[in-house]
Amino acid sequence: MKKSCIAMLLAGGQGSRLYALTQSVAKPSVPFGGKYRIIDFPLSNCANSGIDTVGVLTQYKPLQLNSYIGIGQSWDLDVSDGGVYILPPYLGAGEKGSWFTGTANAIYQNLAFIENYDPDTVLILSGDHIYKMDYADMLREHKEKGAALTIAVQEVSMEEATRMGILNPGPDGYVEQFEEKPKQPKSNLASMGIYIFDWKKLRAALIEDENDPNSSKDFGKNIIPSMLAEGERIWPYRFAGYWRDVGTISSLWDANMDMLSTTDINLYDESWPIASRCPICPPAFVGENARVTHSIVTEGGEIYGVVENSVLSPNVIVEEGAEVSYSVLMPGAVVKKGAVVKYAIIGENTLIDTGARVGTEPDGSAGWGIATCGPNIRIRKKATVPAGAMIYTGEEV
Repeated sequence: MKKSCIAMLLAGGQGSRLYALTQSVAKPSVPFGGKYRIIDFPLSNCANSGIDTVGVLTQYKPLQLNSYIGIGQSWDLDVSDGGVYILPPYLGAGEKGSWFTGTANAIYQNLAFIENYDPDTVLILSGDHIYKMDYADMLREHKEKGAALTIAVQEVSMEEATRMGILNPGPDGYVEQFEEKPKQPKSNLASMGIYIFDWKKLRAALIEDENDPNSSKDFGKNIIPSMLAEGERIWPYRFAGYWRDVGTISSLWDANMDMLSTTDINLYDESWPIASRCPICPPAFVGENARVTHSIVTEGGEIYGVVENSVLSPNVIVEEGAEVSYSVLMPGAVVKKGAVVKYAIIGENTLIDTGARVGTEPDGSAGWGIATCGPNIRIRKKATVPAGAMIYTGEEV
């Protein structure tokens, strides 16, 4: 089955910086933006870009993610000559091996899958970014420039550049140098972790890297520097649209708040739909005495109290007398009468009991942060969860 381009989506991350939210699920399956999960965005981008063959590489806590993706029907990726494939680490009879030890090793372990389609190019994506991108435009530029590798980049501030992988282009526009978190960056072109490789070049680089005992088996640390050293042509594809890496609590909260603005990322654009596998729920209901302002309320929601500047996932209940502001409530969360939730993320099926308080408004102190409760937790009556606190499943508050 010959394919011009296939995608490999790295979705096995533990998401340790999301702490309580990824105790039992992989980061790409974390709920986001009311009706979505993080992985909906790269999968939808593939479908909208005409890429119908996607390998999803899973590893950490994959059960929910595998079940959610299914055969890819929700994203119109259930095609007979392609589709979505879940690719966990595996061993054949008599083989030695391990879990994926790095991003490059994850792709290396799935060379046989890629070879089955004999593609001209391979698109490598991360499962934990929120953005809308037409990969066909990037692929077109990749071919026009005759590149062995094209890397999607965004311009960032020079301060932000010290925390990212930075590409330094030469006079001809091609990348001359790649620096990981430079102290004194030479440019502000930051890698987005989205790559298009010439398949033959990628295959050779992966095999060489796998045979190097000193390699970290990582694209940023090993594959890209190695290709530069060998004189391969690497092109930076400049992307000016919305893009967020949601690998931390603060970035996840920020990106959810961005969903309240149609100018940051427009989810109502019929030409580029972001699809999801939605639960079957009744319509959202807003009670007679409720007040909902500048918020997302999704199917199955029951709102009887006050909700302001917040993102509510399916089947969330806010009882009369409860207040929710600047917060993210994931599916099945319940806020009981008299409870107050401010600047917080509440995990799936977590109960905030009567009179409890979770989070506070910013006060400028060094210890302030988004209060976070993991899934399936009960915050007891009149209990307090302070700003910046992290409550894990199994703890009592």
